[in-house]
Amino acid sequence: MRETPGISEQGEQIIQDFIHALTTHEDLNPKTLKEYASDLKHFIGWFETADHQEEEVIFRIEDVATPTLTRYREAAQKVMELKPATINRRLITLKRFFEWALSESRIRRDPSKPVKLVPEEKVSPRQMTDKEEAALIAAAEHGGSIRDQTILIVMFHTGLRTMEVCDLAPGDIQIGKRSGQLTVRSGKRNKQREVPLNNTCRTALEKYLPVLPSDSPYLFPSEKTGDRLTERALRHVIQKYMKSARLEGLSAHDLRHRFGYVMAEKTPLHRLAQIMGHDSLDTTMIYVKATRADLQSEVEKIAWQ
Repeated sequence: MRETPGISEQGEQIIQDFIHALTTHEDLNPKTLKEYASDLKHFIGWFETADHQEEEVIFRIEDVATPTLTRYREAAQKVMELKPATINRRLITLKRFFEWALSESRIRRDPSKPVKLVPEEKVSPRQMTDKEEAALIAAAEHGGSIRDQTILIVMFHTGLRTMEVCDLAPGDIQIGKRSGQLTVRSGKRNKQREVPLNNTCRTALEKYLPVLPSDSPYLFPSEKTGDRLTERALRHVIQKYMKSARLEGLSAHDLRHRFGYVMAEKTPLHRLAQIMGHDSLDTTMIYVKATRADLQSEVEKIAWQ
């Protein structure tokens, strides 16, 4: 089956209704809305084609029952061979969709309520080493702008997500003599939080802010246009320095993971979760769990020489 099959006009219309409701009543970012629409389109496409080889089926929300959703979950696992995280994201989208449909009286009961998510093994991300962090910073200092250098320092020392970095405004930064903080206004699920700035961060920002155009609405604007730096452009910037530093197997998100690992060594998890904007301590736990490399190292200790 195709990853994103075509769907009926009725299916397209109900997706539009759902997204319109989210846009009207909730302050969600465009990326989240796009993911909701894509997940819902995938399910409707499956519904209209699965087990109906010889007849045309038009999606009607009232025709979806709990067994329908469990079959979809099973197909996603065994036929489509999707990753557990992808399956669960789509199931969560469907749960939200049917919750909305129930609130709109389009259905009498929510068929998704009894449907369970699939088990997910949370594997800790690869840890960036001290040497790799230093090499990345050195690459930016050698051939990069002060903006790029400051971005890397801020990401390493605050653990911000790429979207949060791109959305920062100069007014979100507060620096005192011995303390400082930045305000994240576009966190996950649009939750606002305060993140403390250590001395390294404050020093870098104090050097950078005077060269930032006084009328810039963004802390780290595009150097070409002066507009908001896109997440894609930011990832490209970071990959450029990773390539220069000859670092492999790493991404922009690993700067956030680096912060998480270093902080987890001395910081209580509930405080780290607050700083990083995690809804659950389960997410923060990945920074105290062993990585595959850690586990490999442990079993090698008993290997026959």
